[in-house]
Amino acid sequence: NFRLAIAMDTDIQKCFRDKTIFATGATGFVGKVVIEKLLRTTQVNRIYILVRPKRGVPIRERVTTLLRDPLFEVLLKSKPDALQRICPIAGDCLEPDLGISEADRNLLTSETQIVIHGAATVRFNEPLHLALAVNTRGTRLMIQLAKDMKHLEAFVQISTAFSNCVASNIEERFYPEHLACSSEKVLAINELMSDKLLDKMESALLGSFPNTYTYTKALAEDVIRREAGDLPLCIFRPAIIIATYKEPVSGWIDNFYGPITILLGVAKGVLRIAPVQKEAQLSVVPVDFCANMILACVWKIIKDNHDSQSGLRQKKDLPIYQLAPDPGNPITSKDFIRHSLDGRQTCPSTKQIWYPFIVCLANPWLFPIAAFFFHTLPGYLMDLALRLTGRRPRLVKIYRKVHKTLSILGPFAMKSWSFELRNAHRLWELMSLEDRRLFNFDMASMDWKEYFTNALLGMRTYLAKEPPTPESIAQGLRLTNVLKILHYSLMVLLFCAAGCISWKVINLII
Repeated sequence: NFRLAIAMDTDIQKCFRDKTIFATGATGFVGKVVIEKLLRTTQVNRIYILVRPKRGVPIRERVTTLLRDPLFEVLLKSKPDALQRICPIAGDCLEPDLGISEADRNLLTSETQIVIHGAATVRFNEPLHLALAVNTRGTRLMIQLAKDMKHLEAFVQISTAFSNCVASNIEERFYPEHLACSSEKVLAINELMSDKLLDKMESALLGSFPNTYTYTKALAEDVIRREAGDLPLCIFRPAIIIATYKEPVSGWIDNFYGPITILLGVAKGVLRIAPVQKEAQLSVVPVDFCANMILACVWKIIKDNHDSQSGLRQKKDLPIYQLAPDPGNPITSKDFIRHSLDGRQTCPSTKQIWYPFIVCLANPWLFPIAAFFFHTLPGYLMDLALRLTGRRPRLVKIYRKVHKTLSILGPFAMKSWSFELRNAHRLWELMSLEDRRLFNFDMASMDWKEYFTNALLGMRTYLAKEPPTPESIAQGLRLTNVLKILHYSLMVLLFCAAGCISWKVINLII
């Protein structure tokens, strides 16, 4: 039976059979999907995951709580004992040597064969000293740890396609020319200065980078370029990561980052205006495609090293793989908005405060004025109504957060980027048909309408915590119809009022 199971394995499954893996960022959005995929489709020996300790909470208990997520339901039905293969390692990327004890470090260096480094802070407005410590210094410490691993076969660094967003056409290469100072110099400065002083240097260090996230991820890539040496390593650069497409469940998501903020805001009738260039190309990818490509990258690294040792091919430069919408199957901001508004009929929220609609402004200078009339003024009026009925006002506070988020996302909603995908296409072509089915990341085959139908329902279920039952959706439809009547009635009243005022002004002038 064992021999038969091995014979039935695909190339990628064989690559992971009986392997020991060390994963950082495993408690995050991408990390959880990678762990679930590994446990569901491969026979790994053990997965060590780096978990930040919390006072009074054993790390094993944190893992148990984490794995109660609906994401793992399919796995636990088919493999109830799969989670026993997860072994938490106490650590913190903010600490020296990643906060890993000497005993655990010895364990990792003696057993680990595959490293997937995904630990990062993804907040765009994170203070520079924190983003630098986690995203850049953390990567250097992981490289140092990997160099001590006696049986290392593959190391995948999860970066971002926007680590070099100061360029419009991003190739599968390093971009040291975009950095005002090298990673080596910046990390040396970090050691000498206080956190407060370093944060004051943010604008000087960032240069053309729009935020600390993209900047510190660019520095992390520079660390790898300078310090990785002969490690069997590749860099994976995904575009903006959003909900699952197909597996293990459609539409699963656990965070409010990126475009999902806009989707949720529109669905609830809170967000009505946004600084968006409708014709801009939207660079988004589903998280399950990211997990699949990460595992395919591991297979490719191991395959290339085996081939080079066998003399079948020469060792080449460190490979970089980018995942973004295929040029033959793009999606624009206009498409994104249209699909998001489809949710008014397919899966409307039962918690709407107004009829969902959105006005896209290509001119960022007009946004503050329009936001006052579409958001701030209605927010004050609704908060006044809440006060008068004895309830706590909350809309003005929500709109402040919304506007702050939109200002952060603004640079990515007003511009298009193109990404070289040559390495990704070559990787796909090398995979067997069975591996392509099991580890699909073919963006050319994406059905965007189907995707957003599932993503909207997933957002409603997993973020808004509204049950995906026919009764709940019917309740949402009834509310949508009522709000639609109110919305268009108000529009008629406003147009009539504007017409009357215009008529009176014209009569006064004449």
